[in-house]
Amino acid sequence: MSFDLVIKNGLVILNGGEVQTDVAVKDGKIVEIGENLSADGAKVIDAEGLVVSPGMIDAHVHISEPGGGYRDEWEGYVTGTAGAAKGGVTSFLEMPLNQVPATVDAESLKIKYDAGKGKLKSDIYSYGGLVPYTVNTGGIQELDEGGVIAYKAFMSTCGDRTIDGDFMNVDDYSLYEGMKQIAKTGKILSIHAENAEITDRLGDIAYKNGETTLKAYVESRPVFTEVEPINRAIELAKETGCRLHIVHVACKEGIDAITKAQEEGVDVTCETCTHYLYFETDELDAIGPVVKCSPPIRDKSQQDAIWERVLAGKVNFITSDHSPCTPDLKDKENAFEAWGGISGVQNNVDVLFDEGVQKRGMSLTQFAELTATNVAKLFDIEEKGSIEVGKDADFVLIKPNSPYTLQTEDLEYRNKISPYVGREIGAQVASTILRGQVIYSLEDGVTAEFPGEFIKK
Repeated sequence: MSFDLVIKNGLVILNGGEVQTDVAVKDGKIVEIGENLSADGAKVIDAEGLVVSPGMIDAHVHISEPGGGYRDEWEGYVTGTAGAAKGGVTSFLEMPLNQVPATVDAESLKIKYDAGKGKLKSDIYSYGGLVPYTVNTGGIQELDEGGVIAYKAFMSTCGDRTIDGDFMNVDDYSLYEGMKQIAKTGKILSIHAENAEITDRLGDIAYKNGETTLKAYVESRPVFTEVEPINRAIELAKETGCRLHIVHVACKEGIDAITKAQEEGVDVTCETCTHYLYFETDELDAIGPVVKCSPPIRDKSQQDAIWERVLAGKVNFITSDHSPCTPDLKDKENAFEAWGGISGVQNNVDVLFDEGVQKRGMSLTQFAELTATNVAKLFDIEEKGSIEVGKDADFVLIKPNSPYTLQTEDLEYRNKISPYVGREIGAQVASTILRGQVIYSLEDGVTAEFPGEFIKK
């Protein structure tokens, strides 16, 4: 057989472990894995000294296009997928907010697909939103028929009520009714679990008392305000039979509650984020509001405990929760007034490889599972997630032990702000390949082409 591409001499992460071998690609698919594969007529990438991992599937990314006249200068598809490509992310799951209108029915889903047409450098799977009114309008069913990968709901306060069509959080009844409807689709409901009433009130009290720091912001969202709604969502999952996933868990107690429910037979999973494994409370104010998010970044003991649970296999995967905004919304002297969201899709693979594999001894197999394989399994993405014959030829080639310091000009985002700027990261993404096409390399940068697709499920 003649091949289109052969990746030679790399340390390839397969399902059973890493192997020094070659990988051949034809028509965008992996067609052969083995030593000394013929490269006659094929493009050859010499991966000597590089780790060849499945392209990352980032399960939690926000793109704000269309902006609806309100968020037109936030992250768009061209820049967001360019950042993904540079970061080794060959595909991602896009949340149903912060675009305007939010993706909550067939019409808004079509608007989103149209907005991204011809602008994608990586592949995208789209989320649909569960908001209070969708349980009465047939929106859940329309989104299922439109090919969404899963559904998202907020138990914390979200959205801007002055913007028509913006996302909004659920009340307990709409969550219960929505979960019953989603259960019938067989798809997953992902939940942002924070107690809205308590965190809103604690934040308001702190603000009125003159608190301005990120440390005070963290204290206004204590651990129990994350754990209580996790347990409430688990009870509703038991009652409704809905597949449940808790996003961006930021505390050990939340992971433990989910693990306990799993042991009791509940279909519930969880993720954490790169920033919870990298930053900790005591350094936040020195960095500034660019590192503000919710749930907040907690103390070093929580970070250590989350790492312990990640390495023990109690967290399904790690995401960026890439949630950018314009610089003016971050540039606030009072942390309580700043937008809560971190730009991170470009620095998942390199930071996680450095912090997990190089510094903590994570196996390469687990690294691939946490960045790709487990996402594909959970969301029934049969075409991606591992390096196997017949799968999409999606790869990230990683250069180990190659420290660099991230600079502002390195960022592909529309708004070049990130808490990782100025940090030395001990590994680099050497190349990103989507269905056999190089979409980023250290030598040539991000491709000018747009080979990415919206993939419907």
